[in-house]
Amino acid sequence: MKIGIPKEVALNEARVALIPDNIQRLSAKGLIFLVETEAGQTAGFDDQAYRDAGAEVVSNAAAVYEQADMILSVNLSGQGVSNCASGLRADQLLIGMLDPLTDAGKFFALADKGVSAVAMELIPRISRAQSMDVLSSMATLAGYKAVLMAATSSQRIYPMMMTAAGNLSPARVFIMGAGVAGLQAAATAKRLGAVVEAYDVRPAAREQILSVGAKPVELDLEAEATEGQGGYAQAQSDDFLRRQREQMTQVLAEQDIVITTAAVPGARSPVLITAEMVQAMKPGTIIVDLASERGGNCELTQHGKVVTENGITIIGPDNIASTLAHHASQMFGNNLENFLNLILDDDGGYTLDFDDEIIQQAVVTRGGEIVHERIRNLAGLAPLTEEPAMEEVA
Repeated sequence: MKIGIPKEVALNEARVALIPDNIQRLSAKGLIFLVETEAGQTAGFDDQAYRDAGAEVVSNAAAVYEQADMILSVNLSGQGVSNCASGLRADQLLIGMLDPLTDAGKFFALADKGVSAVAMELIPRISRAQSMDVLSSMATLAGYKAVLMAATSSQRIYPMMMTAAGNLSPARVFIMGAGVAGLQAAATAKRLGAVVEAYDVRPAAREQILSVGAKPVELDLEAEATEGQGGYAQAQSDDFLRRQREQMTQVLAEQDIVITTAAVPGARSPVLITAEMVQAMKPGTIIVDLASERGGNCELTQHGKVVTENGITIIGPDNIASTLAHHASQMFGNNLENFLNLILDDDGGYTLDFDDEIIQQAVVTRGGEIVHERIRNLAGLAPLTEEPAMEEVA
């Protein structure tokens, strides 16, 4: 079987789907790898490193698509799925981050081609699949980098210092959302010496916040359902969000750096910081909005831009994981390698076993139709009348 790795074409994308170490290990299974020239260059992996790992480096993406049985990609968000569909054929398997919960209609092009597609974002958050969880991997890096971005923009340092010129008080850092990104941000800020507080609507997050050395902020609020499928925060009512913002205003007014991470898959990011709340914050405060790709947790966030309002700097990072492309590629590649080990057989083929919860939730298209029930619903299709059968490809 030939596995193709084209160069990523999404804007501001520097990652690569597999690094040479992944290819070296997987080649032991008798697989052949086709890597487009310079596919790993921006992540710090040159063509010679791929050749040394046993891959064949080809001159362009067309050659990869033409020869490969399986295509691996990091980022096919936006129009990426539709754009790559023209180069695919019916007997191919596409695996990568496909942004499946945005514009589900884009999968019609893959279904029409008869392409089988796996969206790595849909890997279920179960113990057996932790090693394949690309969202957690990328969120870990995003939380770390957000703290550094805030540091370079802030007029303050993180740690307390006692110097001959006087004592310097530590920065106050507040994390909104204690998922993977938020906890990593809290841990990183704490290691740098800041006074760190964090808030999450989910009661279970309190112990996690304490575990990374931060102080939980508790508001006088009750929510009926705070945790949705996969451990993500559940969308809350407008009334809950209004009361939350009212109580949060005073907390924000005391901070030097605020990092927001609250996201709901397939939905607009909840607005946690209004323009009015920004006005109440101290001049010089930095907001890093990690939810900016879905509209932002701050009302004034502009995705991909840095804006200043009333002395408050608001950063809306674009594809923050890609700014750490080397380690992001290493983590993504390991996640992908672990998924491939799940589906590959000893004869150089693969099996999509729909009795397996991981496969059932991650496969979007197969056999000429959209088979993922949630994506079918988003695309306006009726539920499938029968479960997909096992697919084996030699």
